[in-house]
Amino acid sequence: MTVLSPMDQTPAVITRALTRRFDHLIAVDRVDLRIDRGAFHGLLGSNGAGKTTLIRMLTTLLPPSSGDAQVAGFDVVGEPREVRRRLGYVPQMLSADSGLTGRENLMLSAQLYAIPHERREQEVAEGLEFMGLTASADVLVRTYSGGMIRRLEIAQAMLHHPAVLLLDEPTVGLDPRAKHVVWDRLRELRSHFGTSILMTTHDMEEAGALCQVISIMHNGQIAASGSPEALRSGLGREATLDDVFVRYTGGSIEEGGTYRDAARARAAVRRLE
Repeated sequence: MTVLSPMDQTPAVITRALTRRFDHLIAVDRVDLRIDRGAFHGLLGSNGAGKTTLIRMLTTLLPPSSGDAQVAGFDVVGEPREVRRRLGYVPQMLSADSGLTGRENLMLSAQLYAIPHERREQEVAEGLEFMGLTASADVLVRTYSGGMIRRLEIAQAMLHHPAVLLLDEPTVGLDPRAKHVVWDRLRELRSHFGTSILMTTHDMEEAGALCQVISIMHNGQIAASGSPEALRSGLGREATLDDVFVRYTGGSIEEGGTYRDAARARAAVRRLE
C-alpha cells in the first residue's frame, strides 16, 4: 500500500469553484473542497444535493462545466489517467462478481489494474488477509454475507495501492455487526497506510464515528464543513448530527423515505428483472 510522506502537504483532494451544469440545472455549484492527506472526510446531503455528481467528477467519469479539481495532485481534466491510477472507488451498487470466488474477483481486479504478474498472488493474498477474508477466499461470492461482500469490494478498490479511496454509502443495508466490522477495516486502512478517504453516507452514527471532517451539501453547494464536534457545538450543547443535518439542509433525513430505503427498493426491483 502507498505510505505517504509526512512532509507531503499536497491535499488528497482539492476543488476550486467546481461546477457542473445539465442544461439549465446546476447540480454542483462552485464547490470549494479540501481533503487533507490521510484524512477521513464525510460528504452528507439530501438526495439531489449534488454528492453523486461531485463524486463522478472526482473519478473523472464526468467532466466539470467550470472550475477545477485535483486528486493526489493531478488534475481531473488534464491528467485523468494519473488520477485513476491513484484513486480507489467503491460504488454503492454491487461490483463483485457473485459467480467467482473472492480470490478470483481480486485476481481479475489485479489484471485490470495492470499489476505485474509476478506480484499478483502476493497482493491478492495480502488484500484478503487485511480484509479478514482469507478463510473464505476460495468460496463463491454468492455465498458471502453483505458485510463480507463490502470488505471484498474495498479490497478490490485498494489492490492497486491508491492514495485516495472514495466510498459511496459503504455500509448501506448491512446489519449492525457487519457495519462495525467494515468501520474497523476502514479505520485500519487510514491509520496503517495513510489512505485518504472520502465517504458519502446518510448514517449520522457512521459519520460521527469515522469522519474527522464532515461537509454537508445542499442545492449543489457546501452548506457547512467542520469536525463533528464543531458542527454540533455550533448549534448548542445538546445538538446532534441529525440536528446539524436538518439545520443545513432544511429537511429531515427521513423526509420522503431514506436513501437506504430507495437503495433497497431498487435492489429488489433488479432481482426481479
